[in-house]
Amino acid sequence: MTVDVEDFFHVSAFESIIKPEQWKEYQPRVDANTRRLLDIFAKAGIKSTFFTLGWVAERYPELIKEIHAQGHEVASHGYAHRRASEQTREEFFADVKRSKDHLEDLLGEKITGYRAPSFSIGYNNEWAFEVLAELGFSYSSSTYPVKHDLYGTPDWPRFAYKRAENIIEIPIPTLKMMGRQVPIGGGGYFRLYPYKLTQKLVARYLKQEKQPYSFYFHPWEIDAGQPRLDNAPLKSRFRHYVNLAKTEAKLERLLQDFNWSTMKDVYGVS
Repeated sequence: MTVDVEDFFHVSAFESIIKPEQWKEYQPRVDANTRRLLDIFAKAGIKSTFFTLGWVAERYPELIKEIHAQGHEVASHGYAHRRASEQTREEFFADVKRSKDHLEDLLGEKITGYRAPSFSIGYNNEWAFEVLAELGFSYSSSTYPVKHDLYGTPDWPRFAYKRAENIIEIPIPTLKMMGRQVPIGGGGYFRLYPYKLTQKLVARYLKQEKQPYSFYFHPWEIDAGQPRLDNAPLKSRFRHYVNLAKTEAKLERLLQDFNWSTMKDVYGVS
């Protein structure tokens, strides 16, 4: 179980209408939403990996300490939610280092996991894995082997593997169906699919592939009351707002139907 700890105004879907310098104009909701998730996880008795933006950690240090105190894994989502594919090597290094250093100073322990915003490590920036190794990470979950307009490495490995850079990459899960790789890892697809379909696909993946399954989503996905950005592109609005009111109930069912833990525990990364 993984959570990308970011707010509604951070998402890549809205980057055409909200620039980082405008974030201060929006009322943050990530603290309250993440604490709701902590309550949901506590009730279900599960632990999760929280890939946390450095921007969030700087503003809500007590939230990050609470995540850690409850036995969850804290990992890095970079600092400013810039896609790795849109940064130079030097910019990527600085962004990820800033996040990692802050999280480590806050918690007093090494941060070993990283996830790139929008799964943005791919064909043209494999050097990002070298940077992650240089910064002391042991694993990443930054690739999605599907075809998508914003991300995707469809011919890369589908299961956890160790790269030449000495980084273990844990791709977002896909299921092979009718000659194509179907995205089943969470996020917007989880909100879009009927729950029974998700349940069936995850069960099929576990039986067919005999590999661990990892799920991802965001705190804003259980927040149906968040502000509506009507000036965003239609596709972006659909992707972001579809079925928000149903997500929490679906999540609670998912937690009950399968066994969950942190990336560190499930994949043996440290």
